[in-house]
Amino acid sequence: MTSPPPACAPAAASPTERVPWSQPAVVLATCGWVGRIPRAPGTFGAALGIGLSAAAASFNCPLGVEAAAVVLLCIIGIPICGLAARQMGRGSDPGAIVWDEMASVPLGLLLVPAGERSPLLLLAAFLLHRLFDIWKPFPCRQLDQGHGGLGIMADDWGAAAWMALGLAVGRQAGWW
Repeated sequence: MTSPPPACAPAAASPTERVPWSQPAVVLATCGWVGRIPRAPGTFGAALGIGLSAAAASFNCPLGVEAAAVVLLCIIGIPICGLAARQMGRGSDPGAIVWDEMASVPLGLLLVPAGERSPLLLLAAFLLHRLFDIWKPFPCRQLDQGHGGLGIMADDWGAAAWMALGLAVGRQAGWW
């Protein structure tokens, strides 16, 4: 016999229930509904992150300002993604939530000086982040098992760290 969930636990939506797409947290966590793209929404979230990093580089944003903005995106992503996941009721990390990709790609690119963010390097960063976000090497899979918004964000921070390592190896090899 199973006991009912505690009264304070949010009820998960059944697969047939409608997602509250107009809720502010859902709009934000899906990056203005980019996460609603039916195939590989995380890919589009990562593309947004590449765009943010490229924009910061093209506007010669000082590293301190860029770092503060990226860290802020990562920190505010925790409650936004956690609330959106609860509201959506589609598991602990619904695929439509792409704020984590959008914020973690620029995080990994903070280690690359703005002047070195060539199209080739940005393409490599994008592909590496997607690879590590999907593959989830240690500790990404373990971080993904966290609870709420922190778990949603943390596995992508791990993917960003692996991406940064891959970019550093590529730089040492003379690929960019």
